Formats: sequence, C-alpha cells, structure tokens
Amino acid sequence: MDRGTTDRTLLSPERRRADRTRLIDGVVDVLVIGGGVTGAGAALDAASRGLSVGLLEARDWAAGTSSRSSKLIHGGLRYLEQLAFPLVHEALQERSRLVTTIAPHLVRPLPFLLPLTSPVWQRAYYGAGVALYDALGAALTADRGVPTHRHLSRRAALAEFPGLRRDAIRGAIRYWDAQVDDARHTLAVVRTAAGLGAAALSSARVTALLRDGGDDAAPVVGVRVADLTDGSSFVVRARSVVAATGVWSDDVGEMLGDAAPSLRVRASKGVHLVVPRDAIDGGEFARGASGGVATAGGPDEQRPGLILRTPTSVLFVIPWGEQWIVGTTDTPWRLDRDHPAASSADIGYLLGQVNRVLTRPLTPDRIIGVYAGLRPLLAGEADQTSRLSREHAVVTPAPGLVLVAGGKYTTYRVMAADAVDAATEGLPGVPESRTAQLPLVGAHRWNAVKDAAPDLAAAAGLPEDTVARLLQRHGDQVGAVLALAASDPELARPLPGAPAHLAAEVVHAVTAEGALHLDDVLTRRTRVSITTPHRGTESARAVAELMRGVLGWDDERTDREVAHYEARVAAERESQRMPDDRTADAARLGAPDVRAAV
Repeated sequence: MDRGTTDRTLLSPERRRADRTRLIDGVVDVLVIGGGVTGAGAALDAASRGLSVGLLEARDWAAGTSSRSSKLIHGGLRYLEQLAFPLVHEALQERSRLVTTIAPHLVRPLPFLLPLTSPVWQRAYYGAGVALYDALGAALTADRGVPTHRHLSRRAALAEFPGLRRDAIRGAIRYWDAQVDDARHTLAVVRTAAGLGAAALSSARVTALLRDGGDDAAPVVGVRVADLTDGSSFVVRARSVVAATGVWSDDVGEMLGDAAPSLRVRASKGVHLVVPRDAIDGGEFARGASGGVATAGGPDEQRPGLILRTPTSVLFVIPWGEQWIVGTTDTPWRLDRDHPAASSADIGYLLGQVNRVLTRPLTPDRIIGVYAGLRPLLAGEADQTSRLSREHAVVTPAPGLVLVAGGKYTTYRVMAADAVDAATEGLPGVPESRTAQLPLVGAHRWNAVKDAAPDLAAAAGLPEDTVARLLQRHGDQVGAVLALAASDPELARPLPGAPAHLAAEVVHAVTAEGALHLDDVLTRRTRVSITTPHRGTESARAVAELMRGVLGWDDERTDREVAHYEARVAAERESQRMPDDRTADAARLGAPDVRAAV
C-alpha cells in the first residue's frame, strides 16, 4: 500500500474533527449506525462501491459483541447436525477469504481436537460430519487456506494434547478452523473504510431518526447525534441509513414508533475465561501448516485447541498467545447490554465442563481474565438461545432505513453486502459488492513481511519476539509502530505490567487507531485487561500518561481516566463473585461507562 493510502486510513484526533465537519456539512449516500464488525463491514462495502459514507459508533470501535467473541472464524461444525448446510458453506467460504486474502495477518488457521468418548459409531458419525465440513470448505476454491481433517488414535490424541484424561477419550479427530483477533480485525475494517473515504466517528451516539414528514410512513432522511467527547449535538443527513446495532437493534426499531419492525433480536450471553498457558498441558504441534505465520511459540508451532460437547452446546479450549481461552456459555440475557456481567455460576459452569476431560483440573485461582459478550440472535419460537438461528436478516421497516441483525462474526462481510444492497436499491448505477477480495489495512504486503521479524528486530534494536507479536497485530503496518519506537527511546520500552506491549503501541492507538479513552487502549487496542493477572491496573497510569501527551489531557482528566478504569476492574471482579445474573449485573453497574461522564 502506498504511503498516501496509508495516511488516509489513520483514525487520528484531527481526522475525527474533520470527519465530523464533513458529516454536518453534507449529505451522505449511506449512513451506518453501529461500529461493530457488521457496521464497519457495511461502511467498507459502501465506500468500496464509490458511495459517500458515514459511520457512527456510540462508544468505541468493537466495544460490544465484536471484541468479546470466542476469537474464532469458523463454519460452525455443530450446525451440520441442524442440517444448516447453506449457513455452514457460506461461513466456510468467508473463512477461506479471510485466511488467504482479506486479513491473513489477523486470521490464522488453528487445529482443534474433537475427542471421541464412545465406541466405533461415534468415530463414524463425527468423522462423516467433519468430512462434510471439509468438503463444504473446499467447494469455493482449491486454496482453502486450512488443512483437512485427520483421525487420531487415543495414543496420538494424548501425544498432541497430553493434558487430556486417558479414561475420558477413546481417540480424536483433528480438524482445522481459524482464529482472529476480533477487536483488531474490526478496527482494520474501519480503517480500510476510512481509507476509501468513509467519515468515521466513535463516541457518537444516535439519539433520534430524522423523518421527512410528520407521520410514521415518512422516509428516514438522517439522524440526530450526541457527541460524547464534548456533549454537543448535531444532525447527519443521508439518502439511506443502515442500522447494524446488534443487540441494540430493538432500540433503533423503537425510534420508528408505530412503524417499528417485526424483526426482534434476543441477546445470548457468552462468558469466556482466560488462563495461563501452563494451566493446561496442551502440548505442541509443529507440522508447518501455518505457512510461515508467526505464532506464539514460533513460526510453525500450532498448539491444538479442543472442542467439547456439553449438555446444551459446545465448549472450546482455544490457544491464545501465552494463554488459553475457555468458553463459552449460551444463556438468555435481559439486563444491561452495554456491560454484560459474568457471574460465579457462569465461571463454575465453564470450569466444571472443561475439568471433565483434563488430568489437572482448572481452579478459580488460575483464572487471569474473564469477559462476557452478547450474541444478537434472531428471536424465534425456541426458548433456548442455543437453538435460535445464527442466520441474519435484512429488513426495511421504513423508507430510507435498513436494519441488519443476527448472523455471526465469520459472515460479517456477507451481512454487510446484503445490507448495502438493500440500502442502495433505489440509487442508480451502484455496482455490486467489491469486498470479497479486498485486503484490509495490514494485509496488502503481508507475504513480504510475515517472515521479516528477525531483520526488523535487528534493525530496530528490539527483541525478535516483540517484533513478531507486532507483526501479528499490525501486519504490514508494523513500520509505523517501529518508527515511533525509533523516534523516542521511551516509546521502545515495554509497558509496566504488560511487557508484551511497547509504549509506542499506545501512541499509535491514539494517532492511528481512534482510541479516545484509557479503556479503549487497555481493553481493545491491546488485551491487557484480560491477559494480565492485574487486568490492566498496573499499566493504567503509564498508559494514561502516554495518552495525555497526545490528547492534551490535564491532571484532572488523566486522574479521572485512571480512576474510572480501576473502578471498572473492581466492579468486574465483584460481579464475578456474585451468584447469578441479577446480582452480577448490579455489581458491574457500580462502574458506569467512561463516556457517560461527558
């Protein structure tokens, strides 16, 4: 990517001010509400078609569901049992595109073991399912991006995952899916859209829909926005509005009054635990399948994960850098949607399920981090959220307004294209979606830099593993972070309490990645909030001081950011000691969102 294009993708404070002015002064073809992966994808899809685009997010990019997923790009192996073949095929097509073209620096193949616990019939049954899964994944192209499955004996399975109880398995099937850094991927989608001309504003909450007339049949012609950086309000006008607001979809529908859509979205809570690498003996698996992609332990090392059947759904044990992610739950949630809380019951359930197969049980004291997210599921007749549809829907409840809801992270691009198709149906000369082969920021020169960690580290005077991690986060944009580190020795130092991150990454988060608050950096630009035992409190002051230097915070603002973050961590810890959803929610609400202070 040339330097000019790179500059246009920067989400700097100056860019935000310019984008706000642009939105106030003009009329955009497509205005997208919601800065999760689907909304970001819709903005990118529209911008890549040559349309003028605005993108509004009430909090931070990926602040909701899109930063709290299982970090997987997958077809949904369990959906084969529901005979959802088109859904699985579509998701596997998207997996291939993401791994090979769209975001290979952020989406990487990952092996999983499916333990077999019953006699021969189970191997035949599951084996047929996994074979079909591979076949559906290969139907798009010979370059599927991931290897095919393999049957393992009990001895072979234990060799690959020594921590499994011998008496708990009779063998396993190893198959492949892919892993994603969800928050950074969503951010890359936003930046790519910005590079194509989209005006992108976070901390911009839509408070009302504008109608061209006084009745419920009047078309939607824009929105009213509250700017949460300064408390001001402004209007954005648009030829079409796309609401990609996930579990907040019903809120947008209610703005329509009597014309509210029949589409309803239900929230399902998914809780994940993060534990250190040595808490689970997952072994090592090195077979060169990564294509040279640098992973946590080396260029070709692939620690396998686990997929376990539970009474209601499935449970994943997923390698994540120097940690494991264990999840997820799947339960209805009807409380605060901004900050869903994990209870002690959620944590106990996950520990109980995973400990059924581990030789060394996980105990609560080994948990480093906990996070909870909400899946937006299309409401149906089933009471159990685990049985609700993972398909998506696009509806037009009023002229000028399109609602897209449901789906799963993996198929965000398809959802986005469908939404933009609906939004531009009346606009002449709009081309079809162009995003199927469009690389995101960081992916354009990935093949040229993915193996360059030794040379880049030597040139920068940094440890090779540090640069390898930077490559995984930033792809071919790693040079921007290394340039910051070279400009100031203080920026080349590791963060206090988070040695896997450089101070330069904090400055880059503000100047290039749209971070406006301490929470944005510690929770989404990095994952310090879930990958360190202190959950970011030991890093908060140093990170705030770095942000202060870029954003011009005074002492009071800096102290307030640190105090808020510490209160948030304390509230989360307290919620995780509560016995149920209601008490956990009440404890978590003890620390309100930092943007509410404006």
